[in-house]
Amino acid sequence: MEKKLVIKMINNCFKQYYETDSIPISEQELEQLINRILQWKEDEPAADLYEIVNDVIYEYLTN
Repeated sequence: MEKKLVIKMINNCFKQYYETDSIPISEQELEQLINRILQWKEDEPAADLYEIVNDVIYEYLTN
């Protein structure tokens, strides 16, 4: 799976919560989110990527 696609999806998801175009996290945190999303998708190939991204971002923001 392409990392660029996941980054774009993360950006779009953050836009739901923040009105700015920039992601309010560090590069290290972004890498952790990407790795978590890709691992989840690998563990559950039938899961919808859009839902995984939304779940991971929501968990990140609420913790």
